[in-house]
Amino acid sequence: MDKFIIRGGNVLNGTVRISGAKNAVLPLLAATILTDEPMTIGNVPNLKDVNTLIKLISGLGVTIDYQGDTVKVDTSTLDNQFAPYELVKTMRASILVLGPLLARYGEAKVSLPGGCAIGSRPVDQHLKALEALGAEIEVEAGYVHAKVNGRLKGGEVVFDMVTVGGTENILMAAVLAEGTTIIRNAAREPEITDLAHLLIKMGAKIEGLDTDTLTVTGVEQLHGCAYNVVADRIETGSYLAAAVITGGKIRTTHTDPNLLESVLEKFEEMGAEVTRGEDWIELDMQGKRPKAVSFRTLPHPEFPTDMQAQLMAINVLGRGFATISETIFENRFMHVPELCRMGANIQVEGHDAVVTGVEKLQGAPVMATDLRASFSLVIAALAAEGETVMERIYHIDRGYENVEAKLRTLGADIQRVKG
Repeated sequence: MDKFIIRGGNVLNGTVRISGAKNAVLPLLAATILTDEPMTIGNVPNLKDVNTLIKLISGLGVTIDYQGDTVKVDTSTLDNQFAPYELVKTMRASILVLGPLLARYGEAKVSLPGGCAIGSRPVDQHLKALEALGAEIEVEAGYVHAKVNGRLKGGEVVFDMVTVGGTENILMAAVLAEGTTIIRNAAREPEITDLAHLLIKMGAKIEGLDTDTLTVTGVEQLHGCAYNVVADRIETGSYLAAAVITGGKIRTTHTDPNLLESVLEKFEEMGAEVTRGEDWIELDMQGKRPKAVSFRTLPHPEFPTDMQAQLMAINVLGRGFATISETIFENRFMHVPELCRMGANIQVEGHDAVVTGVEKLQGAPVMATDLRASFSLVIAALAAEGETVMERIYHIDRGYENVEAKLRTLGADIQRVKG
């Protein structure tokens, strides 16, 4: 298994180009199932999760040409509606093919998903929403078997909790339903708005973008189009975090500062000078030690759970102490023991972590536990004294494109060792 060897102590400086968003490209690829006309998705990041979903969709009989950062999809060859456990088990987002398959073909059989072990993240909200549109659903032997007689029927969907994947699934299903669907307590993440923009370009009728109530007027069919994936706000924040923790200066390009305002405000509170452009963000820490800041993760537009681990790593070396409250996932402090191996002072009680800043970290053997935790360990290692050996880095490959190459251009001493 591959691992990273990281030698800390270098101040990161330079410019890094941000890739397309992992959390946006996966539903966009699933949405191509909704039409039998050719689709082209651009600005696609080369990630493990992307390749897994492409393999899953190809297994449905879809013809896919993936070259560079462009994916061309022809679903006219789709000949089955079955997504097997062997592919779905590695990635929770695989459940996103359920809504499009059901809406277009009237039937789908998809394995219950897997993915990062950061919480239960049940799919019951997805299934309840599809049932509200007339779907008949059975869960048996680890598979969701959904079918509908004719077209789905528009209806009212009220989510019991904010769910990004559930909102995406029902949004894709509703665009081909007969009549009007109202989705209440919808998630408001930028990746959902990106999906809505793609669907509208394909001919869908959706109102209420960026709000918690979406109104979808179903159409009989959608057409093909070309579309570029939105910038990855979490990758953007992660590289800016690397500048904060090492006292450096980094400019991220091909990104959108409007998608990350809650995080940028925390960086400024830590003492960073943040400059925003139309499609770039520059952060300058001017060699200063960051100030520890408290925060609470909440659904967008509040502070994102996907940046919690990275800011915790900064707080570990911050001046003072901070309280971090994780309200989205119940098991998202798995990076804490690994940071403590490097000398961090963190006390966890339930959903809260109290971080007392230390003067320095020491390189140590650590293990990645999930996608975002893996980046927090990387930046902690970059700021630590000595050498850190990081195992199980396949987690970071799920969501960060060419991570060690990008970090090296910023001055990091990091190398991948093949296992």
